[in-house]
Amino acid sequence: VQLQASGGGSVQAGDSLRLSCAITGNFVSVDDMAWYRQVPGKQRELVAHISPVSTTEYHDSVKGRFAISRDNAKDTVYLQMNSLKPEDTAVYYCNADLRLSMADIRTRAYWGQGTLVTVSS
Repeated sequence: VQLQASGGGSVQAGDSLRLSCAITGNFVSVDDMAWYRQVPGKQRELVAHISPVSTTEYHDSVKGRFAISRDNAKDTVYLQMNSLKPEDTAVYYCNADLRLSMADIRTRAYWGQGTLVTVSS
């Protein structure tokens, strides 16, 4: 199983970016999906979370600016980031809880490789 994140880049404050994370490989179902971010010297923090039925939660700092969504047919999660600020600069990681077989009672957490977002003022 692989999570392939894309869409990062360098932008100016106020600009927008859309991150994507596609899941490939052998699995039977995708449960919760999320985006995290990390800056050097700090712990990885949860940015946004989406349930299998698209219930969403956001870090207070991104509420009203970011939107997480998922396409279950494509096994892909997105993060639309608007009104970006310099403090949003970080490596963004996607995360997904997967069930690899019908016999699995619990899901397993998988991580993407990270995509760098740099916002300059």
